[in-house]
Amino acid sequence: MSTPAARVYTPAEAAAVSQIGIKAVHNAIDKKIVDTVSGAAAPAKTARRRALTGEGLLRLKLWYGVGSTLAAERRQRLFEAIKAQPAAKAVKADDLLIVDVAEARKQLNARIRVLDEAEAMIGRVKGVMGGEPVFKGTRIPVRTIAAMLAQGADEADLLEGYPSLTARMIELAKIWTAAHPTRGRPKKLSDQGLRVTSSKRATLKGDPRPSMKKAGVAA
Repeated sequence: MSTPAARVYTPAEAAAVSQIGIKAVHNAIDKKIVDTVSGAAAPAKTARRRALTGEGLLRLKLWYGVGSTLAAERRQRLFEAIKAQPAAKAVKADDLLIVDVAEARKQLNARIRVLDEAEAMIGRVKGVMGGEPVFKGTRIPVRTIAAMLAQGADEADLLEGYPSLTARMIELAKIWTAAHPTRGRPKKLSDQGLRVTSSKRATLKGDPRPSMKKAGVAA
């Protein structure tokens, strides 16, 4: 029986899970701070990209948590100690530095579970919202929700506007869009056919309450 391939993450997925900016992730890859796989070693969806392993994610998080403040020699000792003791809860890099590796793994695993939940709930459905990613079973466009939040929309207004939207779904929209960025410049609301005339309400595509049109927003 063949051994399942270890899970790997695109730079965008790594950024979403580690909560580190995508530019910083690429910088860490360029400087060979994190472990990556590419080409035939990576799954088809990441074959043309630089993919991070689970240990690469851990190193990435620790690098921006404590590693970037260390001298190169101490930093190397830290990473070597973690590699030598993969199951250790804490790693002693030298006499003055002990790193809580278990906590870093816990935080990463929690974010990975959230991303997995988002992947299971979000997808493109033929004939629904022009093929835009939506929460399955709804007409709620995930990218529009994330864009509204990024442009200052209040979560309470989004929940009022979409009867089937929940606070959890809003959190899932955030991590999913971070892991699946669109190419090119992000669309403004005006690019999506929306015009905001009030800071209190926003017209949303999908299945918003009709009453929201009376709240000072026009499509």
